[in-house]
Amino acid sequence: RTEVFGPVLACATFSTEAEAIRLANGTDFGLAAAVLSRDEARARRIGARVQAGIVWINCSQPCFVQLPWGGVKRSGIGRELGEQGLYAYLEVKQVCTYKSLNPLGWYKLPKSKL
Repeated sequence: RTEVFGPVLACATFSTEAEAIRLANGTDFGLAAAVLSRDEARARRIGARVQAGIVWINCSQPCFVQLPWGGVKRSGIGRELGEQGLYAYLEVKQVCTYKSLNPLGWYKLPKSKL
């Protein structure tokens, strides 16, 4: 099985929300999904449970550079665009300075001559 890119519409019938979610999540891929419904609360409830990196509610494929873009499962790791997209280019570093004269746990304070 391979991930299909292009204008593709998969249609299937379902009887319950649980069945619809099971069908939607029954794939190795999860780049994006669109949930269309007259009932916005229902669409949001389903969208929250669909395993996709992007979920559109009552629309399909708007792209905003301020929002993260990326998939789950075999559709990719990480995010592009938005604030999260910058994290791939950053190296996080922790620098901690202990300011007490009391020992920290079992560490003894260094005897510095500086």
